[in-house]
Parts: sequence; structure tokens; C-alpha cells
Amino acid sequence: MNSPASQQAISNAIPVGIFDSGLGGLSVLRAVRALLPAEQIVYVADSRYAPYGQRDDDFIADRTLAIGEWLVAQGAKALVVACNTATAQSIEFVRTRLPIPLVGVEPGVKPAAQQSKSRVAGVLATQVTLRSARFQALVERHADDLRVLCQPGHGLVEAVERCDIDSPELVALLRGYLQPMLDAGADTLVLGCTHYPFLDGAIRSIVGKRMTLVDTSVAIARQLERVLDHHGLRAAQAGDASCAGVRLCSTSDGAHLRALAAALLKLDAPVERVQIPSRRTRELESDAA
Repeated sequence: MNSPASQQAISNAIPVGIFDSGLGGLSVLRAVRALLPAEQIVYVADSRYAPYGQRDDDFIADRTLAIGEWLVAQGAKALVVACNTATAQSIEFVRTRLPIPLVGVEPGVKPAAQQSKSRVAGVLATQVTLRSARFQALVERHADDLRVLCQPGHGLVEAVERCDIDSPELVALLRGYLQPMLDAGADTLVLGCTHYPFLDGAIRSIVGKRMTLVDTSVAIARQLERVLDHHGLRAAQAGDASCAGVRLCSTSDGAHLRALAAALLKLDAPVERVQIPSRRTRELESDAA
């Protein structure tokens, strides 16, 4: 019979779930692996239905809950909603329906307000994030003396999803979004979508040192650490923490997920194709039949 200590060790060794509409959450996965190397992780990319920024609110909530429930069924002890769009639109709804703690993400408006010297900051995010009450509340709470320039990043998620992070076409698209911010005096740029840190190089090729980039993935990993510690769920540090595994799952074929994980995270792992039906996707498939 297992002792209470051994039972606790077993429960702590079960995985953390990380979910994104697609590949952007790999930036969060990278930060979590760096801070919490002993944690087992199941990462789900809902790439079949990405990008969420073009979906209606009900669809986003439906998918977030379905994937959360799937991860609970896989044994996840905590869930990171590594998607600004899903967090902004549905995390409070989903939090009340899952039996595990949730960690969401949000654009780094507060650190931008703390860092900006010109008192002008740009926010690059999806349209759903920018229109959400959660984002508006962030701006009101932390940026009352800051001019916030909001720019929907149309086309950027799709570029990352196809592993395009530095093509001339992508740089031209980014320049159209960023140059007006520079012209307005912005010295800080909030990367308000977890896909966007993978465009760091392309963004810096345009803004140089004129803008400080705010990427909240490290803050998300720290919040996960606090949540796991609070609930007594943190995995014990093994002698060789590098043995902690990452299970990559995708609702599409997973080829781009594997390629980006290998290129940007140096993580060479197979990708499981998983089916996670939900009310709205059943309706889509019924309409298509």
C-alpha cells in the first residue's frame, strides 16, 4: 500500500496541460520547461480550428471547455490556457467548469505602463483580445496615464502556423502595423498573442532598439509555479530533470507543430493527432456534410 508521501509524489508527477489555438503556446511551453523542468507536460494545439481571432465568442468558449475537459481526462493536474484570445473571452466561464486550477495569459499592459518612458505603447493582438472586456479592464486599471495604440495583427497567427517567421512578405506586413506606432512615439510594444514572440527577430529588424518588447510567457510560467505550489501539486525535482516528458498533440496533422517545436525549442518529439469534438465543431461538420 502506498504511503501518503508516495501517493503525493505520484499525484505531483501527473502532467500539466497547456493549450493554445495553435502553435503560439509553444512560447509558453518554452518558458514553463525552463522554469519547471521536472514537470510532465501535455501540449494541445487546436490547429484544425485556428486562428481563434477570427472566431465568434461562443465558438472560442466551446473549444476552450472541450479541450480543457479532454486534458482533465488525460490526467492533467492544472491547465495553462496559453492563448490570449481564449483567456480574454472564456477563461472565467471555463474555470467554473473544470476541477483543476487554471492559469490564463493576458497582454502585458501593466509592465508596458511601468517601462514606457515616452508614455506611448503599442499593443499587437488579435481583434477578439482587443475588443474583450478583460483587455479593456487591463488598460483602465494599469494604463490611465499611457497612450495605448491597439493594432489587430491580422495575418500574423496564420504566418506562424505555417512556420513563416521571417519572409519578406511577413516583414512587410509587420512594418505596416509597427511604423505608425513608431511615428506616434511608442517606445514599448506588447506582444499580445502567444504566437507573436516567434516573430521577435522580424519585429526587431523593423524597430531596432527604438521599442522594448513585452513578452509575458515568463510571467505565465512563474504564475503556474505559484499555483502548483499553492495546491501542493509541483513535481519533485528529480536527479535528472531533463527526463520530464513533453507530449505534443494537435487536432490537425501536426507537421507544422513538430517543425516549429524542433526549430525554436530544439524539441524533437512526435506529434499525436487527436480528435476533440465539441458542440460547435459537430455543427460545422454537419453543415459540411
